[in-house]
Amino acid sequence: MAWIFKQIVLLATASPFQEKLQNLEQRLHISVAMALFSFLTPVFIAIICVLIGVIMKKTNGEKEKRDTKSKHPSRPWVDEDLKDGTDHPLEEEEGDEEWQGLEENVAHVPFTGERYSEAEMIKRSRAFYELLNKRRSVRFLSDEPVPREVIDNVIRTAGTSPSGAHTEPWTFVVVQDPDLRHKIREIVEEEEEINYKKRMGDRWVNDLKRLRTNWIKEYLDTAPYLILIFKQVYGRLPNGKKKTHYYNEISVSIACGILLAALQNAGLYTVTSTPLNCGPQLRVLLQRPANEKLLLLLPVGYPKKDATVPALTRKPLEDIMVVM
Repeated sequence: MAWIFKQIVLLATASPFQEKLQNLEQRLHISVAMALFSFLTPVFIAIICVLIGVIMKKTNGEKEKRDTKSKHPSRPWVDEDLKDGTDHPLEEEEGDEEWQGLEENVAHVPFTGERYSEAEMIKRSRAFYELLNKRRSVRFLSDEPVPREVIDNVIRTAGTSPSGAHTEPWTFVVVQDPDLRHKIREIVEEEEEINYKKRMGDRWVNDLKRLRTNWIKEYLDTAPYLILIFKQVYGRLPNGKKKTHYYNEISVSIACGILLAALQNAGLYTVTSTPLNCGPQLRVLLQRPANEKLLLLLPVGYPKKDATVPALTRKPLEDIMVVM
């Protein structure tokens, strides 16, 4: 028995047999590998497809970001300057509970308003309506001089506007220097061309065609005065801390309406110019602080002799008033 086992061992270790055994083992490894590869091939393909898809998506996403940065999106309602700090309340400083408005014990005085008869009220209200109904947006302004005192008075009038907690969050910058007016025109026209061609979108541009407006603003050079109205997002207390300006945009908008009425009452004309995305540059040019945001630009003067306006009509009373 021992002899038989010894012969088997010798036979197994013999060179020819050992080579056959090794060849068989190699073929077995290859067969197993091929079978495993055949089984995993769909899995590998799926993984490779997923990886390719992820890479392409990432590449396209980076390209879209680059394209977005390189062109101006069509969002006509967004003015980056006004958006900055407008819709965010001031961060209250820790432990700061001090009164930041008027004196706490501000004196109250008797008030007596004007009182008219019903007939006089109707007469005055009708006359004032007829005066303001003649107001038109005039884009062809003369360079004829306007008395400076008139400008002072209409801005004083605008300053009578109500404001949140009587913070009076407005600054009226009057520009009469011709060189400075021309610099303002260059800034406005450069941005307005971008607005018309890229930012505003086809619908808005088409709506403006009937009014014959474009990015050329000749009136910024010819009008004897430019009034730039800035809203103060916040103010400063004597100790340097921020002072909240409540409803600053609404307050300044009301002041602008009163200013337009005062100009009409004085026989002066303007066009409500809203230079989209010009605010930061104009703020720097006019050396205004960062808490002020440009809301409106008004060229002010007399109309040219050959001035024209679109033949527009206003909505009747029944379309703008609801009585409950």
